Amino acid sequence: MIYLDNAATTFPKPLCVSEEISKCIKKYCGNPGRSSHNLSIKSAEKIYETRSLLAELFNANPENVVFTYNTTYALNIAIKSMIKYSGHVLISDIEHNSVIRPIQELANQRLCTYETFSTNGSNEEIIKDINNKIKSNTFLLVCTHISNVGSRRLPIKEIGALCKTNEISFIVDGAQSAGILDIDVKNMNIDALCIPSHKGLYGPQGSGAVIFNTDKIYRNVIEGGTGINSLELNMPDFLPEKFEAGTMSTPVIAAWGEALKWLKAIEVSKIRRYEEDLYDLCKSLLKTNKNITLYEMNEYSGNTLMFNVNNCSPSKVASCLNDRDIAVRSGFHCSPLAHKQLNTGKNGAVRVSFSVFNTRNEINQFYEAINEITKGNP
Repeated sequence: MIYLDNAATTFPKPLCVSEEISKCIKKYCGNPGRSSHNLSIKSAEKIYETRSLLAELFNANPENVVFTYNTTYALNIAIKSMIKYSGHVLISDIEHNSVIRPIQELANQRLCTYETFSTNGSNEEIIKDINNKIKSNTFLLVCTHISNVGSRRLPIKEIGALCKTNEISFIVDGAQSAGILDIDVKNMNIDALCIPSHKGLYGPQGSGAVIFNTDKIYRNVIEGGTGINSLELNMPDFLPEKFEAGTMSTPVIAAWGEALKWLKAIEVSKIRRYEEDLYDLCKSLLKTNKNITLYEMNEYSGNTLMFNVNNCSPSKVASCLNDRDIAVRSGFHCSPLAHKQLNTGKNGAVRVSFSVFNTRNEINQFYEAINEITKGNP
């Protein structure tokens, strides 16, 4: 199969990932932090190793790395722990449902109000629009780093500086940028970076993290066992235990650590340049076909490209490609705001997304298949 759905989850994974999951389950998968025997200690050590690797990659303190199930849970923890009653929130107009739905629910409960800022312009215009929409009670800004539908990059360093000046907390959705773009939570004034294991960081599904960059103590959003202070009725008031209730996903987190070591050896910048080369090739090929409509948010190359075949639904195109053993994604990609901005229509669009394991030959084969489909050959 030619796999071009890496914005959803990268596939395949480095061999070290599956090997570490198997090793953990077979040799050392105790309950971390819950016992004093060797299996528990080894599990705790592996989890701390991954915590430290993430802290190194994003320039954070290891104790501020909080493990979650995925980016969605990470965003929910960050947003709901920072909420201020009757406060005002800003989000971008290309946000994923992982951002818009928690914010909308808080608004439904009348805990806050929110509005969107425009990303349809230069970075300077984006900053200007944010500045114009800041109110006296604006306490939080949440935005994606890279859109999951069009490789649109937001200027998070400049946004972070603006938030710091105005004493506004800043949460970044790094689902599509972690492992692709360099992110420094301290230098970029990010209060909480939310990331997945299973996308650009090449780990398994089932884990993510909130990486906090603050000494503030936010409100609890989850309670339960932590393995420490068991006689106390309240959750620990310090990170990471404050938000890590219950048993950790030890095999997944351990394997994520091995993926991070693999990523470090290759270097993020090299992966980014490789994926951008595939993007440029794919875009140039699709532009030669007059029966294809491309949707581009800006001038950046990236690893995600969206298009439609004229007079053929996105789902039909994806099905025809699947029949040829080519995996893509069709529809609205959990990002209705971005699709509205791009005017993709009532059925959404087809998305192709690349990883370090794709090849130029695969892109050429994908384009040959698209050409056949546009000629009416299902």
